[in-house]
Amino acid sequence: MSTHETDHDHDHDPALQARLRALPGQRMPPADGWARLAAQLPPREAAPAAVEHPGNVVALPRRARPRWWLPAGAALAAGLAVYAVAPWRQAPLQAPAPSMLQLQAAAMTEQYQQAVASLPGARAAEWQPALHELDESAAQIRAALAQDPRAPHLLGQLKRTYTLRLELTRQAAQAAAAGLTT
Repeated sequence: MSTHETDHDHDHDPALQARLRALPGQRMPPADGWARLAAQLPPREAAPAAVEHPGNVVALPRRARPRWWLPAGAALAAGLAVYAVAPWRQAPLQAPAPSMLQLQAAAMTEQYQQAVASLPGARAAEWQPALHELDESAAQIRAALAQDPRAPHLLGQLKRTYTLRLELTRQAAQAAAAGLTT
């Protein structure tokens, strides 16, 4: 049986109909009803007191001010993030300033080239593969120093390579001048 059918059964109950007609048309709450209800409720936390105005008008407590700075701050942060990563505004990449080690390596290379230029130009062909190998090693060390400008061991390795290259170049020049071959 559904609730709808149950409701219809009450419509035909004459005793229930008579009791419903005997109820008063309007009922007024007791005068102290609100006071009794308030006494049964748990105590409230301190809320701002409402200021009563004459004429039965009660002013409501002021609402908290809207926090306008939250959306403004979020918008500013989003704008800065877009500006920082926007691909259309990136200027062509400029080479970073050379590190102290890179400057020392450049000065060392300059001194090495001057020292090689001061040696006699006659070189025997059998010395060329070893000289070429040392030149390749120096180029690789300079490339590694460009990738890792904070690696002092590379500067030491470059110095050893240039020293070995100069010594081998001197020996080649002396051998060519003396007419000796290996």
